[in-house]
Amino acid sequence: MNFLKGIFGKAKKTRGVSERGILVFHHTSEVIEAESHLSEAGLDVRVMGPPPEIQTGCDMVIEFPIMHQLQALDILEEKRIKPIQVTAVQDHLLEPVSLYNIRDFGDFLMVRAANMKITVDRQSLKIVNVSGGGCPDVPFLAEQLVGRPLHEAPEPRRFGRTLCGYSLQLAYEEMKRRCPG
Repeated sequence: MNFLKGIFGKAKKTRGVSERGILVFHHTSEVIEAESHLSEAGLDVRVMGPPPEIQTGCDMVIEFPIMHQLQALDILEEKRIKPIQVTAVQDHLLEPVSLYNIRDFGDFLMVRAANMKITVDRQSLKIVNVSGGGCPDVPFLAEQLVGRPLHEAPEPRRFGRTLCGYSLQLAYEEMKRRCPG
């Protein structure tokens, strides 16, 4: 009976092969370093949250073009960075999740990347708040950014050396994409 359902019934959803893959690492510091080296080499990479089905590693993965898997692994091997898992995104269940959460408050726009948030006044494009995380450099980063126009403020990576600083850099870059000017 199941055989006939398979032929005449609804077509089964097949797992499609994606053009993207993900690199999974033990530690966030490895993700940050790997993303830097792969980007410098010209690969189109994005730091994302891991799919729920991946239970190993840290809270971030790197999404990359699967056709460049050998190149990516060669670059990482040269830098002595070894992912614990490399997999093709087979279907929607293995899709990495966005690290970003965008909140529109009318006059203000907030972008959260992982645990860090940056809020901008839409009219003036001034940074009005930086918050989140628990790293020791967060107050210093906030002091460097709050009150400055978004496009004149220093990049958080210039001062931050922690996961919070890295996450704030991602939020800052996303805010700049959403607020061109």
